[in-house]
Order: sequence, then structure tokens, then C-alpha cells
Amino acid sequence: MIFYFTGTGNTGFIASQLAQATGDRLIPIAQAVVNGDYDYTLEADERIGFCFPIHGWRPPFIVRDFIGRLRLQGYQGQYCYAIATCGDDVGLTFDYLRNDLKAIGLALDSAFSVIMPETYNFPFIDQIDTPERAERKIAAARQELAKMVPAVVNRERGVMNINRSRWPRTNSIVLGGFFLKHWVTDSKFTVDADACVRCGKCSQVCPVGNIDCPDGGTPRWLHNGLCTTCFACYHHCPAHAIDFAGRTKGKRQYYFKP
Repeated sequence: MIFYFTGTGNTGFIASQLAQATGDRLIPIAQAVVNGDYDYTLEADERIGFCFPIHGWRPPFIVRDFIGRLRLQGYQGQYCYAIATCGDDVGLTFDYLRNDLKAIGLALDSAFSVIMPETYNFPFIDQIDTPERAERKIAAARQELAKMVPAVVNRERGVMNINRSRWPRTNSIVLGGFFLKHWVTDSKFTVDADACVRCGKCSQVCPVGNIDCPDGGTPRWLHNGLCTTCFACYHHCPAHAIDFAGRTKGKRQYYFKP
């Protein structure tokens, strides 16, 4: 089985490609959390995969919370791997993940990272790649994925194909801690009511069901405690009407297009 979380679609693409190659079942983490589904039963030879984007050089909090509640019946050392999508590097992401898995009795056998187009648009930072650069990253990611799939299919253990970063502790502990404390929130999202076309797209793409568009009205955040600041709402808005902290208006948008 492949447990995955995706916001703007980068990780969804990777997970779907893996599922096609392996025949393993796909389980969306966001939907599982919303529904309270944490119990799963493994087949004797079933692979266990975790796919997610990097958030602040760490696994997204929703992924870590899900793993902390996960109950896998039938685990007897089956092959367990993880793939993280990132804009540049992963820091200590897999150290956090390995410890989270160990806490529930799982061992991380192999780990991979795949560079994909940037999705973060924070105040004072315009990180979104140009369309041309995004296309180059996706093309390279397809080539990288072609190398990873055989390792996963063949259950190769001890593979650590990751771009850890030059300052992993600074990125994950210091910057990642600041990110988690100050920027992972839905309270900073606003909507330009005049620009909004009331299409409901933001509500449809929110992976955790945190946006409501009542009767075709202006979207409102439900503050359900599950917002990961994945920016799916911002990137999919056709009118560019969604802003974060008053600083992202007019910046580039991106989401993965199959």
C-alpha cells in the first residue's frame, strides 16, 4: 500500500506512477485523517510506501500525525520505503520520518527524494519556478522516477537516494521550527471578494476539506486544524483572488498538470 499526501499535485503524480508500476493500492492520507481511518491490514508480501512533499524541511505535520495514529495489522518486517518531493533539498526529513515509524514499530528500509517545481509563496519570497524551469524539473523527475521504481518493485533495502542539503540541522530544526510555528495556519489566507469568480475551485482542491463556498458565495476557511499551508487553494484560483498574509498577490501560480 502507498500512503500519500499531496497538495498541488507533485506528490500525487509520483504516488500514482508508483501505483501503476507496482500494482499497490493508493491511500490518500488527508482523506484518511478527515475520516478517522487509521486501521489497515497488510498482506504477507505487501510493500509499505509513504509519499509526501517537504514542508519546512520536514514531513508535513499531517503525515506525522497520521503515522502516529497508524495501526498496521500483519506487519512482519515487510519492505517499507518513503519518497519525498521537494523544491531543492530535504534536510533531516527522513530522520524525523524514521523516528516516527520506529515509534509505531516500523523500520524504514529505503528513502528517495525527487526535485519537483516549487509550490511555496511566502511573504517576501517568490519561490515559484518559471513555467520553463518547472517543465525542466518535471522532465528530470520523470527520469529520476524511472530509476527509483525498479528499486521499489524489487524491494531493495538500504537505499538512501536523497539530497540532504548542506545545512540539514539549521534548515530542519531552526527554519523548519519557525515555519511550523508561524506559517502553518489558515488564518493568513484572505480573498479579494471583487476578484473572486465564486467557482468553488479552492474548496474542491483543498486536500483537508477546510474551505467552504456556501451557495456559490465567497470562500471561507473552516479552521478545522488541518491546514498544512500547501497553497493548493492559492495556486488553483483562476482569478488569483486568494492571498496569504497580504504578500502573495500577483506572484506566480503552479500546480501539477497531468
